[in-house]
Amino acid sequence: MPQNQTLTIKPIEGAKPGKVYYSLQLNTSPVPTPGPGQVLVKVQASALNHRDLFIRQHLYPGISFSAPLLADGYGTVVSPASSPLYNKPVLVTPSRGWISSPDGPEPIPATETNREEKEWSVIGGSARYSNQGTAQSFIVVPEEEVFPAPGHLTPAEGAALPLAGLTAWRALITKGEAERGQNVLVTGIGGGVALAALQFAVKKGCNVYVTSSSQEKINKALEMGAKGGVLYTEATWEKTLLKQLPKTRPFIDVIVDGSGGDIVAKGIKLLKQGGKIVVYGMTVGPKMEWNMSAVLKNIELRGTSMGSRAEFGDMVKFVDENKIRPVVSRVVSGGLENIQGIDGLFEDLKGGKQFGKLVILADGEEEGTRSPKL
Repeated sequence: MPQNQTLTIKPIEGAKPGKVYYSLQLNTSPVPTPGPGQVLVKVQASALNHRDLFIRQHLYPGISFSAPLLADGYGTVVSPASSPLYNKPVLVTPSRGWISSPDGPEPIPATETNREEKEWSVIGGSARYSNQGTAQSFIVVPEEEVFPAPGHLTPAEGAALPLAGLTAWRALITKGEAERGQNVLVTGIGGGVALAALQFAVKKGCNVYVTSSSQEKINKALEMGAKGGVLYTEATWEKTLLKQLPKTRPFIDVIVDGSGGDIVAKGIKLLKQGGKIVVYGMTVGPKMEWNMSAVLKNIELRGTSMGSRAEFGDMVKFVDENKIRPVVSRVVSGGLENIQGIDGLFEDLKGGKQFGKLVILADGEEEGTRSPKL
């Protein structure tokens, strides 16, 4: 009889946010049973995000010590047999509580499969939707929260897509309104969101420029279609970037940024009148400067966080139609039992070593295969 393994964090008494690093804990329980309107997904691959590192450091709000970690998942629907998705590979949506509003999460009415109103939340290690993390062997989800996986993706590539792809799609398309022929700057290339934004923008016909602290990562981005790139470790990197822009369009239209910091001060010198800065994260710190120069240049600063289920569907369709393959930095096999290997992926995140997503393959899965092991 199969068992459901889950990966959680182990509580430490008296732990202080930012000064703790919770250990990973493997748990075993019966395989859950789907109810009306739900499906049971056998998870074949899951992937890490920076929020998972922040959860282990207790730097993320509303964490849970009993909820399975991770928000990214690829798997196969194994129950019920009546589902049109039965025995088909699917992607699990990485959040709950946001259906389609382009403005932000809307209130969700109670239904048979969601009997109480809950605010929007990313799944995985969260006190809300506490059984929804993808770091488990089997996951029960509402049927509307899974989408058919593009057929060209491996399980590892599929697991690399959901959270990063959705965040990048909303930042670039919904909020950034990027169009063919525009110049787009994507900062911090190497992370999953930045790489997805690069891939989407290139396929949209934009001219993409990138920043990084690593010339090697910039070179890889150039191989993926970026027009240019600069090292943000240089004090005047914006001046270097200006020299790379074409004379026919010597400005940036949209900046997609995940770090915050001095991006407004730098962006003012790069952006056209009325240009946009779309910020999906602030890894440098929780505050950033806004000055009068940005006002006088009519710069728009737009915040964005993840995206809706409708945007997720649009993003997956775009990936399918354009045969985009998410970038996978490293894969650990052996499933959730390989805690040492998974800890190694977290170390990659800590050190910023990754170029692409960090993926865990379920026990019995092999990188590059698509068929489920039932």
